[in-house]
Amino acid sequence: MGIENDDEPLTPAGRLFIQPATHQIINCALGLERPIGFDEVLSVVSDSLMIKHPRFTSLLVTDNHGREYWRKTDLQLNRHIILHSDPVGEADNDEAAVNDYLADLTVSTPLSHDKPLWEIHILSAHKSLVLRLHHALGDGISIMSLMLTLCRKLDDPEQTPTIEPLISSTRSSPGRFKTAEKFLKVVKMIWFTLIYLFEFISRCLWVKDRKTVVRGGEGVELWPRKLSTATFSLDDMKTVKSAVNNATINDVLFGIISSGLSKYLDKRSPNSLEEGLQITGVALVNLRPSPGLQDMKELMKKNAKLGWGNKFGIMLLPIYYHKKSSDPLQYLKRAKKMIDRKKLSMEAFLSYQIGNFVMSCFGPKCASLLNNRIICNTTFTVSNVVGPREEFTIAGIPVTYLRTTTSSLSHAITMHMLSYAGKADMQILVAKDLIPDPDNLAKCFEDALLEMKEAVAQK
Repeated sequence: MGIENDDEPLTPAGRLFIQPATHQIINCALGLERPIGFDEVLSVVSDSLMIKHPRFTSLLVTDNHGREYWRKTDLQLNRHIILHSDPVGEADNDEAAVNDYLADLTVSTPLSHDKPLWEIHILSAHKSLVLRLHHALGDGISIMSLMLTLCRKLDDPEQTPTIEPLISSTRSSPGRFKTAEKFLKVVKMIWFTLIYLFEFISRCLWVKDRKTVVRGGEGVELWPRKLSTATFSLDDMKTVKSAVNNATINDVLFGIISSGLSKYLDKRSPNSLEEGLQITGVALVNLRPSPGLQDMKELMKKNAKLGWGNKFGIMLLPIYYHKKSSDPLQYLKRAKKMIDRKKLSMEAFLSYQIGNFVMSCFGPKCASLLNNRIICNTTFTVSNVVGPREEFTIAGIPVTYLRTTTSSLSHAITMHMLSYAGKADMQILVAKDLIPDPDNLAKCFEDALLEMKEAVAQK
């Protein structure tokens, strides 16, 4: 196939996300107060920025040399909006039915390449919308920014929802210590970068997590899935965060995961694991300079400084198995110590550079193999995306929840947390032959947060 002048090449990360071993589709579910109709969705999409964006109106094509490009095409909106009038699955409530539907999508339903790589599924019987977007179209912040242009604030229908930038809680040090502390910080940065770079390379080659009931491996991405939701109160997470100086919501999240997985492993395999066993997670770290919601007009400018697409690094985030502790906040303190060291290092940036080098010199198949090796040698995937604080509507219908998950990987468990209107919902996607009871796992995570909150109240 020849290449036309207006064709735009895929980014390196975009090429990675279309490889079979690392193929990724983002599935975002919106719960609604009432069912939404086909014509309502069609009207909203027709008036949105989505159909003006070149990535969302382009086909993915491949030239004679195997290079992939975006090619502008005429958009047929009727092919992108799929209506399901009847109930899907046999679950006894709407949210469980939507989760079952999403779990099936993560394994068995790719997007067709004869149209732009996105779809909207209307689940009328369950008062829900599912947006399916190929990860090659952009990263989480870019796609969240675009999705929210379809919506309006509940209390101000003329305005789109906003996401406030994350604010660091780190405090500045007194001036007389600045020079010494800067020097110490540089030394620590170099030291931790060297350690984590060695760990990253060793994970690619030979180091593996010990086998447990929650660890997957090669081929697990093809196994049937189940999906459950753990729901957290952001106020509860902030209460727990306040108990440890300069802690963040991410610190609390990893404390919850560490405690929750320890609880679950105790139930599934009691007395079979040694204290302090490392369980390693993989997180994709956004390397864009601005956190929070990006301005769509800026992102859509060609050659804009922020740029559209995927720009991320990989960070390995270890947690540790511990039997029930008398102080649940120890999980938070250990998580904060680990994450502070990771943030001080250049692990995410260097992993991005390594990926670019491998992609440029050896091609996308080799880069995909490298990423898949890291996944096969670790235990879980985790992400945390900041969503809107205020409630919003789509086609005038209030949105009751906002959740996201992605295509299955070689991990037996992936966790994607997205906050919305005072809540944070974590979608827990599992290989059901290894983890048959994800609802129990979700409850372990929810109980972990409540125990930490109670520990704070007793202080």
